[in-house]
Amino acid sequence: MSFRKVVRQSKFRHVFGQPVKTEQCYDDIRVSRVTWDSTFCAVNPSFVAIIVEASGGGAFLVLPLHKTGRIDKSYPTVCGHTGPVLDIDWCPHNDHVIASGSEDCTVMVWQIPENGLSQPLTEPVVVLEGHSKRVGIITWHPTARNVLLSAGCDNVVLIWNVGTAEELYRLEGLHPDLIYSVSWSRDGSRFCTACKDKSVRVIDPRRGTVMAEKERAHEGARPMRAIFLADGKIFTTGFSRMSERQLALWDTENLEEPMGLQELDSSNGALLPFYDPDTNVVYVCGKGDSSIRYFEITEEPPYIHFLNTFTSKEPQRGMGWMPKRGLDVSKCEIARFYKLHERKCEPIIMTVPRKSDLFQDDLYPDTAGPEAAMEAEEWVAGRTAGPVLVSLRQAYVPSKQRDLKVNRRALLHENRPAPAAAAGPTTPPTTPPAAPAPARLSAPPALGSVSSAPTGGGRLEEVLQEVAVLRVLVAEQGQRIARLEEQLSRLENGHV
Repeated sequence: MSFRKVVRQSKFRHVFGQPVKTEQCYDDIRVSRVTWDSTFCAVNPSFVAIIVEASGGGAFLVLPLHKTGRIDKSYPTVCGHTGPVLDIDWCPHNDHVIASGSEDCTVMVWQIPENGLSQPLTEPVVVLEGHSKRVGIITWHPTARNVLLSAGCDNVVLIWNVGTAEELYRLEGLHPDLIYSVSWSRDGSRFCTACKDKSVRVIDPRRGTVMAEKERAHEGARPMRAIFLADGKIFTTGFSRMSERQLALWDTENLEEPMGLQELDSSNGALLPFYDPDTNVVYVCGKGDSSIRYFEITEEPPYIHFLNTFTSKEPQRGMGWMPKRGLDVSKCEIARFYKLHERKCEPIIMTVPRKSDLFQDDLYPDTAGPEAAMEAEEWVAGRTAGPVLVSLRQAYVPSKQRDLKVNRRALLHENRPAPAAAAGPTTPPTTPPAAPAPARLSAPPALGSVSSAPTGGGRLEEVLQEVAVLRVLVAEQGQRIARLEEQLSRLENGHV
């Protein structure tokens, strides 16, 4: 019976990992040696950021994805911190904005130029000061624009509105010891934490209360981690009393006993979990390991199903994880890791083998896109919304409006000191955003006035009608092609 469970039906059973060729790696990078259990790497569809060794402060590299090969020692870094950088995280709603936490007790938010850095970046868009000890955890809200969470070694969790540089919530007294990890739920209404006191907590940040708590989730004294899954369950990694590494799955409605618990091995490196909500696959990377294990989370027991292991020769110092919209759907790529060695960064591609070159609907459901579901003010007011989903069928095309959002953030930062003066100067911050609106609204009438010119009006009508007919025809053919592709992929995969 146990053999049958191992070979259960799953489209991810044959997922395999493959490192890229040597020339596609990022070489000669001095990866940070700080003793801190963060990933040291953050990736998005435009850039890869890596925390590096720096003398006299903290720094991290930001490289365009295409800048592979040997990285010159003089390549510019982001180097505004006065202490080592401990954690970095890309904004999910803007591929050019990254936040960093450091031993200098500050959080800084940076705006990266369109084509990467041409000179060292020392001036952040905003500096967030509120922690009394080093800041080890940084994570953006998944659906609300400009909301950032930071957790420090002062056992305090702070939630910021980056657009106004103000502290929204200060959560003190909820953690009696060091916080190991923080993970937002899919809609951002709550987050879970793993703490050095061996407890996992589910916290409502807007109320400032602990909604659920599991003491001694893992008996071992070494660091553990907890992440929220899409359905609201919690996946944890930690150590047993005998120092064996463990995985566990918890139902937040009943934290008495884990839904599933598996022991892996006796290595001593902290396990870093990466979760794909679209496929329900969890990838587990151990610091100092040379392997990546992956598991599928399902509704039926034993809930955590081992899929496979990717192994290599070199141990990993850290790991980056590409969002789904940055993957190559034409090659059935379902995950891409950026493995940090001592002196280089090596991308590893996870692929589902398929014979067809067509788009695979079952592998790529609509995924979280770069648009925020709401503004920071709406979230503070109590609104909750899931991520805005985008289709990967035509591959992801970034919108050009995001630059405006970065400028708006910088603008708000410049105006931030004004409200503190008095109640009167509250009007200036509202006037700058209002200025672009008339410009945008005035553009269509200008076009309309040209079209309504007396010369050649009848001819223009005919052209417009013809364009409308062609658009309908193209839409119908596009739908027909999509249906045929779907039928063909099902035939080739043996689903019919």
